[in-house]
Amino acid sequence: MLGHKLHKPASRPCFVVASQGRHMQAFTNSTGKNLSFFSKLTVMRSFALSAFLLFTTAYCCAQTKSHEKSMLVPQPATIFDKYIQEAMPLWKVPGLSVAVVKDGKVVFKKGYGLTELGKPSAFDTSTLSICASTTKAMTAVCVAMLVDEGKLKWDDKVAEILPGFKINDVYTTSQITVKDLLTHNAGLGNADWLWVVQNDDNDILQRMQYLTPSYSIRSSFIYQNLMYGVAGKVIEKASGKKWQDFITENLFHALGMNRTYATYIYSSKEINRISPHFMINDTVNVIPYIDYPGVSAAGAVWSCASDISKWMMFMLDSAKWNGRRLLKPEIFAELMKPQAIIPSNEFYPTMQITKPHWITYGLGWFQQDYRGKMVEFHTGSLDGAVAIIGLVPDEHFGIYIFENLDHAELRHALMFKAFDLWLFNDNSRDWSNDLFSLYGKLKADAKNKQKENDAKRVLDTKPSLALEDYTGKYASDIYGEAEIKLQEGSLFIKYPNNNVLKLAHWNYDIFKGGFNNSWWDKSNVQFFLNSEGRVSYFEMDGMRYNKKVEANK
Repeated sequence: MLGHKLHKPASRPCFVVASQGRHMQAFTNSTGKNLSFFSKLTVMRSFALSAFLLFTTAYCCAQTKSHEKSMLVPQPATIFDKYIQEAMPLWKVPGLSVAVVKDGKVVFKKGYGLTELGKPSAFDTSTLSICASTTKAMTAVCVAMLVDEGKLKWDDKVAEILPGFKINDVYTTSQITVKDLLTHNAGLGNADWLWVVQNDDNDILQRMQYLTPSYSIRSSFIYQNLMYGVAGKVIEKASGKKWQDFITENLFHALGMNRTYATYIYSSKEINRISPHFMINDTVNVIPYIDYPGVSAAGAVWSCASDISKWMMFMLDSAKWNGRRLLKPEIFAELMKPQAIIPSNEFYPTMQITKPHWITYGLGWFQQDYRGKMVEFHTGSLDGAVAIIGLVPDEHFGIYIFENLDHAELRHALMFKAFDLWLFNDNSRDWSNDLFSLYGKLKADAKNKQKENDAKRVLDTKPSLALEDYTGKYASDIYGEAEIKLQEGSLFIKYPNNNVLKLAHWNYDIFKGGFNNSWWDKSNVQFFLNSEGRVSYFEMDGMRYNKKVEANK
């Protein structure tokens, strides 16, 4: 059953002391007659002595077994600490920090490695790192707070709250609710390029009206970030405060998370922070941090291991902190209730090993079963840094990991290793090696697929036009402006926010390009001509930009 709690049998007998008056009548002789007071007393003393000897023997045996067990099996923290140190070199992770909580207490917290390669600063439990998309669960809690206060309802229509909110389908626009903003199943496909090239959240909201749904509302699931950006605008409208101020005052301050910041700008004065790293040609390189303020509510929070442990304990105690409840039980329950079924192609490759029976999404949480337990988790990934949070609510257990290397999937390995150690007393699986092999194969398969595609290139072709004829200004209703220039014999596409793509001819009117952010994937650009033989538009990875008509000079 979905979310079913498995109850383990008691591991030791339970002794109950009964009142003497009520149970004296239980002492009778074999004939069934009541015994005399002295006979009763003798029987009671004999019974008490036998019980004491039995209890003492059992207790001593239990203590001996417990002592033997502790001598044979190290504590989970000891094993975990050693495991992390041995796994980091395999993944080439410069630094990371981990926090583990159990039953309302921090049972493990430690930093490892460096905040930046080539510098001596240690990555410790106070080092600020990027929460990225693990921010989504925090945004969902902020929405829940407003529902709790009666300022919002889960089924409120977003278009009635934000009149400027539209997508390119009238019916879908009219049906999207506040809850739909948090579940990735409102119909939108992935349009992340929009928040890469546009920084202003109001401009992004306005441009979303040109996005056509990829599927009918609530019929599928495609992970994306734009709707969480809209959720931030809903929080602003309902509370009268910017998302970053609302979450700071109502969540971070309430939990005493004094080294947690809603945005990079809010944290800019802090020195003890990570530098992002990216693996380029099997070598780890430091890369600059890129801020994406247009969808802050989807992934802008910065925090540290010491602070994030408070967030986990808060969520594992049904939104209570220091005896104070921040959400009513029924409101909190909605956050971790499965809301959408996830297709396997939208889930993590780890499912090839964990083999879950079901995969769902709550409000800011991926969900799966693991060894009979319901797991609530989420990853976070931005250029050069990653995070993961994993909660097992039935066991009051949580783990959070920060890493300063792009898509270093050691995070998944450490999460499952922690589950095994603390919840199942199992140290048998080498999650690091298993997942390193899994992701290594996926990477190799992708390279082979790319080679197959490259082999289809038609050689010795030329563009239809002179390179100069491809230059000019282009525009997309969704993504904004672009300009193509010819410099030193090569075409360059210049997008907003200093995103520049250098093109190299591939075949016919197709070009391949690499960005000035060298760690980004290469993109394909195809030009299309009109009936007059002039450039009409280009498509970059399926995104269309129309050429602007220049006024006659």
